[in-house]
Amino acid sequence: MVEFTLPANSKVVPGKAWPKPEKTTRAKEFRVYRWDPDVGGQPHMDTYVLDLDDCGPMVLDALLKIKNEVDPTLTFRRSCREGVCGSCAMNIGGVNTLACTRAISEVAADDKPIVVYPLPHAKVIKDLVPDLSLFFAQVHSIQPWLNTVTPEPEKEWRQSHAEREKLDGLYECILCACCTTSCPSYWWNGDRYLGPAALLQAYRWLIDSRDESRGERLDGLEDPFKLYRCHTILNCAQTCPKGLNPAKAIAEIKKMMVARRV
Repeated sequence: MVEFTLPANSKVVPGKAWPKPEKTTRAKEFRVYRWDPDVGGQPHMDTYVLDLDDCGPMVLDALLKIKNEVDPTLTFRRSCREGVCGSCAMNIGGVNTLACTRAISEVAADDKPIVVYPLPHAKVIKDLVPDLSLFFAQVHSIQPWLNTVTPEPEKEWRQSHAEREKLDGLYECILCACCTTSCPSYWWNGDRYLGPAALLQAYRWLIDSRDESRGERLDGLEDPFKLYRCHTILNCAQTCPKGLNPAKAIAEIKKMMVARRV
């Protein structure tokens, strides 16, 4: 059996338990991961109790209520509140998801606490904010833009309806990193394996009829680690808040690799 030893400052300990609000009609307990680099020490789980009758329906609503009315030091990312920007990605109830689209009622039974962590296996900047610098650098490495050699048309690059439909299930990716940080292969080889999100983006441009650099793109992925560390565990497809299937995209890239050798 493999044994893992965590660094001394990674042992999560109980934190502060904030008082229950008065006259609570429908109480819900939230346990939230906290760590402040300016303070140091062990990361800890703070406990908050909210009245669900005085709170919005989503986990993000609860976090905003905690920050606005209970503990202003709580730190997390958020922006659109519509499941479009991917900013509020975090681990809620053991699942990587978006706090703005995850309903409180979907996470845990009424008598169970909701446990919130930052995205797993990523360096924590503060509280629920992970460092995604490597993630975005890997997405950038696959050149997620149109590469052409043909002179630019006067108006636009045209596609047929059939060509456009091939991009369905790919272009919707919002780069929230839920899939990549749920992938065991990425946990162990994140410095060299591109991960599900970057590879889904790579496939999106590989099959775009307007792009003229398929060979170069495949050459860039021809590496023992960049592509082939995927073992089709399917964590990525199960956790994607947009319902996409990065594992299928990766399998299609592998098929393209084989086809060009034949």
